[in-house]
Amino acid sequence: MGNIDKTADGFFPEQRHVPASATETHMAGPLQGVKIIEMAGLGPAPFACMLLADLGAEVICIDRPMSKKASPEENHTNILRRGKKSIVIDMKRPAAVQTVLSLIAGADVLIEGFRPGVMERLGLGPEICMAQNPALVFGRMTGWGQNGPLSQAAGHDINYIALSGALHAVGTAEQPIVPLNLVGDFGGGAMLLVAGVLSALIHARSTGRGQVVDAAMTDGSALLMSMMYGFMASGQWKDQRASNMLDGGAHFYGTYQCSDGKWVAIGSIEPQFYALLIEKSGLKGVDMTAQRNPATWPEMKSRLAEVFATRTQSQWCLLMEGTDICFAPVLGMKEAADHPHNIARQTFCEVDGVLQPSPAPRFSHTASEILHPPVQTGTHTIEVLGKLGLSEAEINALGG
Repeated sequence: MGNIDKTADGFFPEQRHVPASATETHMAGPLQGVKIIEMAGLGPAPFACMLLADLGAEVICIDRPMSKKASPEENHTNILRRGKKSIVIDMKRPAAVQTVLSLIAGADVLIEGFRPGVMERLGLGPEICMAQNPALVFGRMTGWGQNGPLSQAAGHDINYIALSGALHAVGTAEQPIVPLNLVGDFGGGAMLLVAGVLSALIHARSTGRGQVVDAAMTDGSALLMSMMYGFMASGQWKDQRASNMLDGGAHFYGTYQCSDGKWVAIGSIEPQFYALLIEKSGLKGVDMTAQRNPATWPEMKSRLAEVFATRTQSQWCLLMEGTDICFAPVLGMKEAADHPHNIARQTFCEVDGVLQPSPAPRFSHTASEILHPPVQTGTHTIEVLGKLGLSEAEINALGG
């Protein structure tokens, strides 16, 4: 992780307070005092709850009983579970629903990522939960949304962003390219869920009235396309991949391969930045007034490709990195952690030997931190349910 001095326990200064014990009660971050109940699931809902835990919320994840306990290796690399408490409740047990309602009575937020209707069938729909706690924020994370013709269909990130127009806009002229599951699951899904939950929480604290947050990845990924839809409405965007300034069509906004097989990224949109690109690249006879003329883009892209192929990535970094060209090397995940800028910003950290992104964004007075590494399923069952007044026999009867 570079040359930054670490503390004796192996963490960077801002991460050194990550406690070794999963039962540590120390809290940090702007969401101190906020309690969130998470119904265990996959993908965007757990990521949203991880973000909220990083920000200081107490997140209690209700896990299902597992037929096979996860190995320590499987457990501590599950980054989306960092900072959370874990309890196990078998929702098929007679007292399960009432136990969860008792937890909800003392919580600020409930987050679930099931198909529409599942929580209602469990006896934990919004009406029942909010009768128990009128100020509860009930966060619901789905792909298609709580209603609509596709609401009960199975799907994944790729399907949701296909329906919103986002997938069509990403890729080569010949075909769409899968942009990982960043656009649907984590951007249009989890990030919008967090924004909705926090907005509803502010409203609940000022009015005493909770509400349901219906976060759908189709809606969220469509919202992320707002600027492009605006460009299209004004005639500045073609509904055709690789033909626009920001989708790889322009020669001054894209990636180029270097002589060592590595890549660099160029984003020289503004005229002064473009002029610097042309100067540093050594291209001659370039009509600077034709930068925004799409008819010139294919030829200019070929010329730049030839130039970038003459040097290694590190050589181009020496020439261009840190200038106003708007330049960066295209780094692998491990390389990113070792880049001097990311080291200086402590953008990545190691927790329990696992390299991972640090909490973000940064706060001037309530610094976020990772409370503890991911814990084994059920680690906090006795602690959390014991606070509700349940005996050991009653806890065992819940399947925990």
